Amino acid sequence: MKPERAEVLERVEEYYDLVPRAVATTEEVGPFTVFVPEGGTGWQFYARPRLHGSATFTPRSVEQVLERQAALGLPRAIEWVADVTPSLLPAVRGAGFEPRHYPLLTLPPGVEVTAAPQARPLPPADPHLGIAFGAVKAGFTGRDEVEHQHPGRKPDLIEQGALIVVASYEGARLCGAGSAAPRGDVAELMGIAVPPAHRNRGHGTAITRSL
Repeated sequence: MKPERAEVLERVEEYYDLVPRAVATTEEVGPFTVFVPEGGTGWQFYARPRLHGSATFTPRSVEQVLERQAALGLPRAIEWVADVTPSLLPAVRGAGFEPRHYPLLTLPPGVEVTAAPQARPLPPADPHLGIAFGAVKAGFTGRDEVEHQHPGRKPDLIEQGALIVVASYEGARLCGAGSAAPRGDVAELMGIAVPPAHRNRGHGTAITRSL
C-alpha cells in the first residue's frame, strides 16, 4: 500500500472512532468497540474494530458483538474499512452474514469546491431544521410526504461545530438536505437525500457541493 493511501486510511480510522463519541458512550466487546447513542440524538451507531487493535476476528466474536447490540436494544450493525481490517470479512461470512459493500470516496487535497447558490447551512435555531431531517427521511424511504422530525440534540451539536446541516431550496421551499460531522479537518458527508418529486433538478449536487 502506498504511504499516501495508508495515511488517508489511518485518518479515516481515527475519524470513525472519534465521531460518535460526541453523543455516545462506548463498550468494548471482544475485539470490537460498540457505540451506544445517548438519548435525544435520533441516531444509531455501529460496532467497529477497536482502534489500533490487533486481535483476530472469528465468527464467534462477530456473533458476540451482534448479540450484545441486540441486548442493548441497538441495531445489529458492524462497519469497517476492508483495506484496514481484511480479516473481518471471512469472520462475518463465517457467522452467516453477507455484508453490503460501499466505496469509500475521499476528496483529494487542493480541490476547489464552490458552494451552490440554492443551498445553505442551517443555524441551530433555524425553523427549517426539523423539516430538513424530515426531507432526508422522506428521500431515503422514497416518499414525497415530508414530516417534521424533532431535531433533538442536533442544534447543540451545530452550535458546537460538531454538525453541519445544509438544505437546498427552490424559492422558499426546502427540497432536500444533508449533513456532515467535522472533527478537526476531517468530515464525512452523510444523510444526503432529496424526496422523489424534487429529484433531477440539482439539489443533491447542491447539497454535496455546499457541505
